[in-house]
Amino acid sequence: MELAFYIAGAVAVIATLLMLTRVNVVHALLYLIVSLLAVAVVFYTLGAPFVAALEVIVYAGAIMVLFVFAVMTLNLGERAARAEKSLLTPGIWIGPGILAAVLAAEFIYVLTHGSTGMNASGAVDPKQVGIVLYGSYFVGVELASMLLLAGLVGAYHLGWRRPSKKGT
Repeated sequence: MELAFYIAGAVAVIATLLMLTRVNVVHALLYLIVSLLAVAVVFYTLGAPFVAALEVIVYAGAIMVLFVFAVMTLNLGERAARAEKSLLTPGIWIGPGILAAVLAAEFIYVLTHGSTGMNASGAVDPKQVGIVLYGSYFVGVELASMLLLAGLVGAYHLGWRRPSKKGT
């Protein structure tokens, strides 16, 4: 189980570094997805399957869909269309494919040869997460929610355009 932890950690670090160094946004998003999945495997090997599931559902799922949607809405015309066609080459999938295959093999190994890394009494269940999150870290959660609300209001303000009147 310790080996799985270190391999997933290495995959997460490598995928994150590759994500930071990519010029193409789509390539960076692919590496970010691999990195988030690797972090989920790390959480699973540490005995927190609930947190691992949240990592996959919330981050690798919902937030990445939002990022892909934002990239798609920023269509830059014919030049962007040519660039998108060049993205369909099989060569761009080699890096994320290899890292994802390592994670898949590691996950299969963990499921077949071991437990979650801790005994059942050490596993973190959703009730414990809620108690800690809204108990001693209540102020931090509230500050994070206010920061997200401020970002939402700022994004609305930046994106809002006054309708132009035709004929005046």
